Amino acid sequence: MTTAIFDPRDSQYKTPYGAVPCGAKITVTLRPDRSEKFSACSLVLFEEFADAYWEQPLTLAGEETGRTLFTGSYDAPDQPELIWYGFHLRRENGEDAWLGKNGFCQEKEIAFWQQTVYDGTLSTPDWFGRGVTYQIFPDRFRRTAVPDPAGMLGNRVVHQNWDEGMEYLPNAEGEIQNRDFFGGNLAGVEEKLEYLKYLGVNTLYFCPIFEADSNHRYNTGDYETIDPMLGTEEDFRRLCEKAHALGIRVMLDGVFNHTGSNSRYFNINGEYPGQGAFQSQKSPYYPWYAFLFWPHRYDAWWGIKTLPAVNETCPSYMDYIIRGKDSIIRRWLRSGADAWRLDVADELPDDFIAQIRTAMMEEKPDSFLLGEVWEDGSNKIAYDQRRQYLLGRETHGLMNYPFRVAALAYLLGGPAEDFTEAMETIRENYPRPAFYSAMNLLGTHDTPRVLTLLGTGPSEPPMDRTARAEYRMTAEERERGLQLLRAAAVLLFAFPGSPMVYYGDEAGMEGFEDPFNRGTFPWGHEDQALQKHFALLGKLRNVRVSMQSGDLRWLWARGHVLAFAREEEAEITVAILNVGSETEELSFPWPKHLAADALSGQQFVAVQDRMTIRVPGMDCMLLI
Repeated sequence: MTTAIFDPRDSQYKTPYGAVPCGAKITVTLRPDRSEKFSACSLVLFEEFADAYWEQPLTLAGEETGRTLFTGSYDAPDQPELIWYGFHLRRENGEDAWLGKNGFCQEKEIAFWQQTVYDGTLSTPDWFGRGVTYQIFPDRFRRTAVPDPAGMLGNRVVHQNWDEGMEYLPNAEGEIQNRDFFGGNLAGVEEKLEYLKYLGVNTLYFCPIFEADSNHRYNTGDYETIDPMLGTEEDFRRLCEKAHALGIRVMLDGVFNHTGSNSRYFNINGEYPGQGAFQSQKSPYYPWYAFLFWPHRYDAWWGIKTLPAVNETCPSYMDYIIRGKDSIIRRWLRSGADAWRLDVADELPDDFIAQIRTAMMEEKPDSFLLGEVWEDGSNKIAYDQRRQYLLGRETHGLMNYPFRVAALAYLLGGPAEDFTEAMETIRENYPRPAFYSAMNLLGTHDTPRVLTLLGTGPSEPPMDRTARAEYRMTAEERERGLQLLRAAAVLLFAFPGSPMVYYGDEAGMEGFEDPFNRGTFPWGHEDQALQKHFALLGKLRNVRVSMQSGDLRWLWARGHVLAFAREEEAEITVAILNVGSETEELSFPWPKHLAADALSGQQFVAVQDRMTIRVPGMDCMLLI
């Protein structure tokens, strides 16, 4: 087996584990079977950003239990880098062999291992990864009154009844305009701060709150103005002050890859005073956009004409968003925000992101920068460029969609071994500060509701949009979904990184894809048992340091059963999940005499420093 020859996750073969800071010494040891008769070995290294390729001979260090040992060290470069490495061996008869993740192979077929090298001189605020995040879609969380849309940007329609369905069908031109509003506002969030504190929330992540003519507000109209349906800048400042008093920080959504066509910058409808780029080539905003033929043909995000793309490297745009004394990044931090989440970070230049981080460090040193990336962010290629989000100079952390993909696959019947392998890959590739600062999630405004996914399982959703809008799970589907969601929440809250709850998931909200996942919060109709489960997990996350920053150790990963420990000094928390239908038994080391399940209160006794647990089907535990 390849793992008996080299395993980068085992200290017998490689130290230190995983990503390393610039300049660190990395030691590798290869252990091929003696029968292979290898007489020489070199470490093959390729530094991607430096475009440097070389071989470094390893020392023949003797034999051990029938294996030949080759060992050596090299120094990581003094600049952030992605290193790809494998091994070149030579047998006593002069024959060459190559070893990579795919085993012994021909040179051209080798699959290299990844070594992440990051700038470790810049610190990462630890408050985000320790705490619980709650995502709010502002129009749908809570309103204090039915708003009057008169005089507001765009042709808005307001639902009088908070509980009615949203519009979801395209208009005569085939467009879904998202112009129907329910009127959720900042005052409504302020009104529910105590509820959020009850859930254990430490960070409020808001979908865009700046003026825009859609209910999602990802088509920014004015970065300097809170959408009047949400409130005013004074309302935002007051909300931040009251949240801070409760130990809750505020994260804003920064949509900087594109603006709305109906904005003060583009102004396609002429609703703003002054001239936008659509109206005049002399507009100060004209250089921000890429016109193929002015004014009607222009670059737009994914070709959506209401979302004209901006040129982020335009000096005046960078000054406005980042560099200026009163830039958008800076002014909203001064107004009370503590963090920014970068929408579509894949489509923002590396230097643009790095300058945002620099501005944030200057304005509020303890502020946090999160990026929206859906894959492994350590090696992501976007627009033919290898990205550097996590190499220490750009984002502090990323949205952990790989966690969601692996967790849902396991919860819906996949083997626990696949989940651990997926997460070990992320842990190995990410710098430790980034791994512990990931935003772990089960659902967002861009995905179907997790309860619906878990309850309906592998069955295909209805093809017709009206059928999907009206679909409600059967009692059997909902019960299955709730059982699995309880287990999913344990996994979410116990895993390294900030557990993020999409508003209403804790209340039992259902729904397929956008916009059906963006219903109004069901105040007065919540699933109270589920709420209590999330609140208990939030409380445990806030009081148990092992759940906040403890080391991760896998205890069991077989079939439907997953167990892992979080350890910080003498404190241990163990999450156990059984998502199969049958009772399963597992055994693992336990250094104390007793353990208690924090969810049920049940106690267990260890025998000779081992704990044996029988876990019923579709159940979960959190041992402390």
